[in-house]
Amino acid sequence: MRRVEGYVIVSADGMLADSQHRMPNSIRYDADQEFFQSSLDQAAAIVHGRHSHEGGPRADKRKRLVLTRGVAALAPDPDYPNALFWNPRGATFEQALAALGASDGMVAIIGGSDVFTMFLPRYDSFHLSRAGRAHIPGGLSPFTEPGTPEDVLRRHGLKPGPRRDLDPAADLSVTTWTR
Repeated sequence: MRRVEGYVIVSADGMLADSQHRMPNSIRYDADQEFFQSSLDQAAAIVHGRHSHEGGPRADKRKRLVLTRGVAALAPDPDYPNALFWNPRGATFEQALAALGASDGMVAIIGGSDVFTMFLPRYDSFHLSRAGRAHIPGGLSPFTEPGTPEDVLRRHGLKPGPRRDLDPAADLSVTTWTR
């Protein structure tokens, strides 16, 4: 059985990156990275766009699909042997996961905005971390749809669970939204 789970950290104003598609240091926290990396350790596969990558010491070992329009359907990523480039117009999600050799289990969606939006109808859960003291004026929202991240998730049938503090002194929390 497969579960599709989204993971993002946003600023107090709901942004995940600056206008140059870079995640600023103002929303990088050790407590969030610990939560994020330990969650990805459980993933059968990771899905992201060309500007997103989780980094860390285990990143190269993880199976991943990198969304791109630069291939017709599927192609090996020359930089990461456990990764495939995937164009959703040329291959279905299921075909891409099969070609990747991903086992059943959790598939982690880690961005960017187009990727997060594409999976809105499929999320079983979405982990929304918020850096409550950071602001990214003119930044990029995690979704291409209008509204706050919470508004978008709610419109797509997800409901918030309890807020969990990851670092109370930094006003850093995570809320898991589920169907």
